[in-house]
Amino acid sequence: MLVVARDLALPEGSFRGLRETDPGWLDDLVARAGVFRPRAAMEADPSFKQLIPYLVLRDGERWFLMRRTRAGADQRLHDRYSIGIGGHLNPGDAGLRAGLLREWHEEIDADFTPLFRFAGLLNDDETDVGSVHLGAVFVADAAGRQVGVRETHKLSGGFANGAEVESVRDRLETWSALTFDALAAGWGG
Repeated sequence: MLVVARDLALPEGSFRGLRETDPGWLDDLVARAGVFRPRAAMEADPSFKQLIPYLVLRDGERWFLMRRTRAGADQRLHDRYSIGIGGHLNPGDAGLRAGLLREWHEEIDADFTPLFRFAGLLNDDETDVGSVHLGAVFVADAAGRQVGVRETHKLSGGFANGAEVESVRDRLETWSALTFDALAAGWGG
């Protein structure tokens, strides 16, 4: 999977939450400094950041909210909620947007592909998992079209209003909570 040296990915130092970043800078960083390394080695090496395209899907004011089942391999995520769709960049991916598009088709059941709008970088060095990952957050709108999850044995999902997301906030994955807080407060317009 693709990683970038921490000092290059976070040139201004660590932060927690969503931060505005020029998408051109990020694309250049991936092209110039992104390298592929074995996942097992990178999961315990905070000198690198695994770059994760992370999509928040909206339908107007509603959020696509997913709940992880107990069928997933990572027990830390069982019964947790997420508003983010995404995953690691692979050698066959031609950049962030191509990796996000692949994740869209792998994880989401929809007969359309939305416009992905870059929102910023997401970081959280307060957890072991967060210390080795860096999110490139994108937002898209379903515009009233049908959306479902593909891996229904691992996830359930549907659109929820802000109050419904807030009601499970204590069970949101950390990245989802940070992203929800920023976007619900009007981040990015």
